[in-house]
Amino acid sequence: MPLRVLDATITTFDGVFEKFRSETPDNKVNLILFLADKDPSTSLSWCPDCVRAEPVIYKKLEASSDNVTLLRAYVGDRPTWRKPVHPWRVDSRFKLIGVPTLIRWENEATKGRLEDHEAHIEHKIDALVA
Repeated sequence: MPLRVLDATITTFDGVFEKFRSETPDNKVNLILFLADKDPSTSLSWCPDCVRAEPVIYKKLEASSDNVTLLRAYVGDRPTWRKPVHPWRVDSRFKLIGVPTLIRWENEATKGRLEDHEAHIEHKIDALVA
């Protein structure tokens, strides 16, 4: 299957990101999807935009004939994410302002991104992946 998925949390991100980065030359497309954690009481994401975008993103990526690696990075629960000093808000590589955020990663840098308000739009996902 051309889609490969890696999962990371705030605490595991550095190690998983190193693995992701080491394998980027082997793939046609490398993406990072920053998502809200699932609420343990409902097993659903606490973020309505994530609930809307995730199935669309997965459908588009699974339909791709290219080798695609997707790193899903979970930002934590709502209080953790809301902190202005959240590690991925202040990280100069990502500068997150919302979730979900879908980033195309090439040559050790962000080469395109879809923010929370547009991460569910199919033609924008296609353009980011193309």
